Amino acid sequence: MTPIRILICEDDAEKRSHLCQLLAGCEGFEVVGAFESGEAAVSNTPKLAPDVVIMDIELPGISGVESTAQIKAKRPEAEIIMYTVFEDDDKLFDSLCSGASGYLLKKTPPHRLVEGIQEVMEGGSPMSPGIARKVIQHFHPNPRKQECPLCERELNILKLLVEGLPIKAIAGKVFLSIDGVKNNLRNIYRKLHVSSGKEAVAKAVRDGLV
Repeated sequence: MTPIRILICEDDAEKRSHLCQLLAGCEGFEVVGAFESGEAAVSNTPKLAPDVVIMDIELPGISGVESTAQIKAKRPEAEIIMYTVFEDDDKLFDSLCSGASGYLLKKTPPHRLVEGIQEVMEGGSPMSPGIARKVIQHFHPNPRKQECPLCERELNILKLLVEGLPIKAIAGKVFLSIDGVKNNLRNIYRKLHVSSGKEAVAKAVRDGLV
């Protein structure tokens, strides 16, 4: 059986070494690379062709979230498991929106990480219990949730933004000029209290706006 090719991105040298030892010692796993920065992980992805990437979030240079998006662009078939100390909603949903397939906390027992790699290769989405609960809660109706502040056109534009469409394509879908879409996006950012499209997408998914 072909081994599962694993790439590790962790800036802490000791933790990176422990991960390498743990995973390299598992039957059916092959650690093809271990890097301390997102830039190195991204640049080496094409030649190392990992099946699974274990990705820290807080890294020197580009973040693990941005690294995830760039790796998925270079190798869409790679499954990425965020492996982090962060439990907050923003980092969780930013990671999922960037293409992560799983989200495990570093306090997770080592055997759960091993199981998570096998699980993600079988089409699953491994998550620590508290993280999974957060995801489930966001799909439950919340009677106390505030009414969406966006008008119908702004909401349609936000939906297209969540789908990953660029501004030019959105303009064609909603029959507006590019400048018209940009004006609507500025209004969306202001109403949602965010400063970028990425933050708007994360908030839309997190708050169930689309």
